[in-house]
Amino acid sequence: MVGSDRKKWFALALILAVQFMVILDVAIVNVALPSIQLDLGFSQENLQWVISAYALVFGGFLLLGGRSADLLGRRRIFIVGTIIFTLGSLLCGLAWSEAALISFRAFQGFGAALITPAALSILVAMFAEGRERNIALGAWGAVGGVGAAAGVLFGGILTDYLSWAWIFFVNVPVGVAALILAPFLLSESLDKHGQGFDIPGAVLVTSGLSLLVLGVTQGHGWGWSSARTIGVFVASALLLLAFIGWESRVKHPLVPFSIFRIQTLAAANIVGFILGTALFAMFLILTLYMQEVLGYSPLKTGIGYLAVAGTAIIWANVAAAAVTRIGVKSALVFGMAMMTVGLLYFTQVSVDGSYWTDLFPGFLIIGLGLPFAFVPVTIAAVAGTKREEAGLASGLINTSQQIGGAVGIAILSTIAVTKTDNALATGTAPPVALTDGFQAAFWAGAAIAFLGVLVSLFLIRGRDLQVQEAHAVEPALEPAA
Repeated sequence: MVGSDRKKWFALALILAVQFMVILDVAIVNVALPSIQLDLGFSQENLQWVISAYALVFGGFLLLGGRSADLLGRRRIFIVGTIIFTLGSLLCGLAWSEAALISFRAFQGFGAALITPAALSILVAMFAEGRERNIALGAWGAVGGVGAAAGVLFGGILTDYLSWAWIFFVNVPVGVAALILAPFLLSESLDKHGQGFDIPGAVLVTSGLSLLVLGVTQGHGWGWSSARTIGVFVASALLLLAFIGWESRVKHPLVPFSIFRIQTLAAANIVGFILGTALFAMFLILTLYMQEVLGYSPLKTGIGYLAVAGTAIIWANVAAAAVTRIGVKSALVFGMAMMTVGLLYFTQVSVDGSYWTDLFPGFLIIGLGLPFAFVPVTIAAVAGTKREEAGLASGLINTSQQIGGAVGIAILSTIAVTKTDNALATGTAPPVALTDGFQAAFWAGAAIAFLGVLVSLFLIRGRDLQVQEAHAVEPALEPAA
């Protein structure tokens, strides 16, 4: 392998390491939430904002981050994003109150929104279209699934042996190392014909979605028919409608809606949204079940997730190879089906449950489904796009997954809390009431994941994927200049 080839594979390793850190931070806080709640005095309703604040800002500003990378330089924005993310991680670990941690998580999410699209654009520029790029994109997709699973494992270990603050402090040395290596391994590139920024669009969509999540999470406490709840939902709808109206009129929109004319791309983003909805909420609900019902420590909870992380790592390479052999659509249908089956398995969790009977088989199923869902949905999300649309398409699928995660956590947490409160009101014992709530959330999650199976089966089109699948078996091409 020539020197330039070695350099690009080292560069890919750097990009994947930083992206792993970014995805890890969506899930790593789950196991630490009870400890954070105790130390900082979080209410049960506001606790999910430790995850949602990050995911909402991450998803809401991803496309703006991608546009910034194209116009200002991809390596430059990657470095700026890494600085913000690293500083945000340090501040999160030092947080002294509920408001401070939520604010710093949002700041951290903004850094992630700059890192991810810049990293993906650098990846696409480094690897020529064909087999090499498919290998790189497969690794990128696998990092998403494995990172989400590994986050809950590492979160438990760090929280129990050190403290919850270390789930954030651990990012600091990784970020510093990335900042040292990036100038040497990454080449600068930008789109000289790039279009302008759409800051109003990013603000409108992020504000609208934030209010939607706020309404869902607080509606039970405020009262679903109260003026406050209705007002928040109306404001959210108005902001999202304003976003649609703005995007249809502005010269350089954040989201050119014409790209959704590609049916498979649109379907892949729906599946990505569904995947984020089911996955992020599942890890939160499972963590609360293990710690609040079964009485697990953070360490025991994290070790419990080893079955998911290990299984996902084992199957990641198989999933990437399967995309070539059985096709993107078949792999995606299988992955979403396994996610559905896993969530259905968790609907039988019990008050006096056992890890080996109530959790372990479901963890193995989810660990199998994760890479088979993340890898093909990443490839399907750029199906049928023109070369100049690849960055936009890549940003959209990441946005769909993060926004789906924030909305899913809000919806499934609300279902669990509502069911639990109703059970407590009738005199049900707290552990039983909590378990009833978690079961209801898992039923809802399974139904949502099954929608992903249907969308994959009926809306993903083979002809949109023919180009990607043909490239996957082509000989490796020389890297683009």
